[in-house]
Amino acid sequence: MNILVINAGSSSLKYQLMNPDTGDVTAKGLCERIGLDGRLTHKVPATGKKVEKDIPMPTHKEAIEAVMAILVDPEDGVIKSVDEIDAVGHRVLHGGDKFVASCLIDEACKQAIRDCIPLGPLHNPANLMGIEACEKAMPGKPQVAVFDTAFHMTMPPKAYRYAIPTKYYTDDHLRRYGFHGTSHRFVSKRCIELMGGVENAHRVIVCHLGNGSSLSAVKDGKCQDTSMGLSPLAGVPMGTRAGDIDTCVAQFIMNKYNMSADECLTMLNKKSGVLALSDGVSSDFRDLDAAAEQGNQAAQLALDKFAYEVRKYIGAYAAALEGLDCLVFTAGVGENSATMRASICEGLEYLGIKIDPEKNKTRGEEAIISTPDSKVTVWVIPTNEELMIAQDTAALCK
Repeated sequence: MNILVINAGSSSLKYQLMNPDTGDVTAKGLCERIGLDGRLTHKVPATGKKVEKDIPMPTHKEAIEAVMAILVDPEDGVIKSVDEIDAVGHRVLHGGDKFVASCLIDEACKQAIRDCIPLGPLHNPANLMGIEACEKAMPGKPQVAVFDTAFHMTMPPKAYRYAIPTKYYTDDHLRRYGFHGTSHRFVSKRCIELMGGVENAHRVIVCHLGNGSSLSAVKDGKCQDTSMGLSPLAGVPMGTRAGDIDTCVAQFIMNKYNMSADECLTMLNKKSGVLALSDGVSSDFRDLDAAAEQGNQAAQLALDKFAYEVRKYIGAYAAALEGLDCLVFTAGVGENSATMRASICEGLEYLGIKIDPEKNKTRGEEAIISTPDSKVTVWVIPTNEELMIAQDTAALCK
């Protein structure tokens, strides 16, 4: 099968054409500056070919049309006709408590995504635009919504409820939802496969660490808790997100500096995290590593704080799971930063975690990085959200 995977943002659209059985990517690319001028970057992994074009993209409709055109282009394309695309899988940020799994897209599904816009005001409208643009470009083609929140819907009430009056939960659906769910599902599933079954990976903690970071506690393949909450702002500090803070910090800043709630949230989402802790050095962990090596104390603080907060969550989730069999690192920082993995695991020996310094030098590859006598098997497992979306789409469309 050929599955087209779409990840539509407010002004961008990522795509991959892939085989869900083998994971082979036939083509992938990015449409940028939608609503401004429009630019398409198209890559063919098999040949290494890369094409960049400036194409007017006033809306997502034109972006999808540009993707369809280049996929079938006689010179730069990889298929002869759009008919060779069997189905389309869409990443959708927020499914609220309506969706516990991926689903075929119909009018009821689209309305439910609209209903979740108050919970995902930046992403859900863009996701809908991508869906509707595909409907116009490929009428009748099966489409599937894969929700970022769905994997976390197995959490028990004691994990997802906030200690606020019940009416805010029943009337407004305010609760912990969690994000990066497709990544957490892919990585925890892969960990169980690599360990030879759930009996050897009964209790797993997944650390999805990058510019956006989240952790999940997984028992028997099902999520029990996760660090992000109602929004992706909660949890550990991230590239530009503050992570968990006392709510009164926001109140104090709003009152003293005459900020609106929206202005304060913008600051907490886009001007905080390791960017703020490093006094503006960078939100990129590679830049922070380089600055810290040069003796920049603020950059070192940012790295230390990040590792400390991740370590605390690992300890908490080991308690929630009543033990730990596997610890898994994934995403940009988790897959590639040996120093950050080592820093996070330092001091976790009491849990039975022992890192092998040589094995830990791995980058971007599946590998066990713990010592043979480590009671907890520590893995690096590259995430592949697109493959998970493609597999869900294929399963629902067969």
